[in-house]
Amino acid sequence: CHTSGMLTPNGKEYAQKIPREELTHLILKLLQAWKEPLSHFNQHIEHHQELPEDSLSKAKQISNMVHELKTGVEKSMGIISNSLNGMASSEGTALSISNEANMMSDSDFFHCFRRDSNKVQSYLKILKCRIMPENSC
Repeated sequence: CHTSGMLTPNGKEYAQKIPREELTHLILKLLQAWKEPLSHFNQHIEHHQELPEDSLSKAKQISNMVHELKTGVEKSMGIISNSLNGMASSEGTALSISNEANMMSDSDFFHCFRRDSNKVQSYLKILKCRIMPENSC
């Protein structure tokens, strides 16, 4: 996976020990790492006429969800300027990561995307419990 080089906690217990700001930044890095590969994937599948329209629609929907999720995390955590500055400084890394992602097979692409989306979902649940402990997490 093109995001394998990113240091992420192994397991929920380790993720719970990470400070909120660090965990939020990690979520943003994972989402940013998928922006370009998802865009290229959408362009790739649009050229395959044999794919059903609902598959094309689903791929675009996933890309939009990733973008909206990234924007929502940035806004809700109040770190828009900090995260954008951090992302800008690592643009060279993001470029090499996206090139690696573009060379993956479709099955590897989906496997890696599912893996990373599960991580983001877990991290978001941890953040939600920290922010709103009344949800009996």
